[in-house]
Amino acid sequence: MKKLSIKKLSSYLSSIVEHNIQSSLMIWGAPGIGKSSVVSSVAKRNNLELIDLRISQLAPTDLRGIPVPNDNVACWYPPEFLPKDGKGILFLDEINMAPPAVQGIAQQLILDRKVGSYKVPDGWFIWSAGNRKEDFAAVFDMPAPLANRFIHLEVTTGLDEFKDYALTNDVDDRIISFLNFRPKYLHKIDKNSPSWPSPRSWDISNSLLKANLDIDPAIGEGCAAEFRSFCKVYKTLPDIEPILKGKAKPSFPKDLSARYALTCALATRAKTIKEVENTFLYIDDKGGMEWLSQCTYDVCAKWKTSKQMDQLVDMIANNNKLMKVAERLQKLLAA
Repeated sequence: MKKLSIKKLSSYLSSIVEHNIQSSLMIWGAPGIGKSSVVSSVAKRNNLELIDLRISQLAPTDLRGIPVPNDNVACWYPPEFLPKDGKGILFLDEINMAPPAVQGIAQQLILDRKVGSYKVPDGWFIWSAGNRKEDFAAVFDMPAPLANRFIHLEVTTGLDEFKDYALTNDVDDRIISFLNFRPKYLHKIDKNSPSWPSPRSWDISNSLLKANLDIDPAIGEGCAAEFRSFCKVYKTLPDIEPILKGKAKPSFPKDLSARYALTCALATRAKTIKEVENTFLYIDDKGGMEWLSQCTYDVCAKWKTSKQMDQLVDMIANNNKLMKVAERLQKLLAA
């Protein structure tokens, strides 16, 4: 089974579409890491229709259709949600959570691209996704004949990938700072609670924070309690605005969590090249190379799709100390 990061999954699926590889595909991975979102973005980017079916919620007749008499012969009328023409992705999500009877019908669709009298149009890809047993998901074993017809991909995720998303999608900098400080809470399944932290639940938490609501229902009480304690650190931080304007250089915090908080707050709130430069000069002077590297990485992750990226690169290139973190930056900018 090929292992991919969630970021590389997008590129892999785009190549499948580009080369029109019609083999069925199965994406394995923990819940909440963004498998479905990647499939949706690939469909949108390639101007493909997307039909997203939660297979675990269907009965066999939902896929097979219903028999209708016609001249003393039973004809099967297929469901209206299956594609009839055009081009797209038929995405069978949660396929291994479906009971064997439903998987059996799905198997016909996947192996033969048809079920009963229905046939999947030639312009459609059939992709599936599911969770693994080690993720404490209530899954059924996939029949060997079905498994053998798939291209199997196992997907993982990491903090840098989530930060790439968070820094370009207006995610609260307190979330980014907290996960920099406590990366184990990016994805931590709790089999004893329905709420636990994952990239998906942190995205939900961001919406709850904007509405001034508690995030416990999204990430669980334990993680939320640690997050609230971390947020108290923000009240101890020096004023951000004068640092961005180059008008003040207060002492760098001694507390480790406060250092993460201040570094991330400056990186995310800097809106102009000059503010970024002032941020770098401050952290270089007061924080040192470790925090300068962290801040530079976060700034570049946020700005890499900006029209001002060339100006930012020029500014970094003219700073000898920033160039010492060039290897890490090169990897980011090439991603």
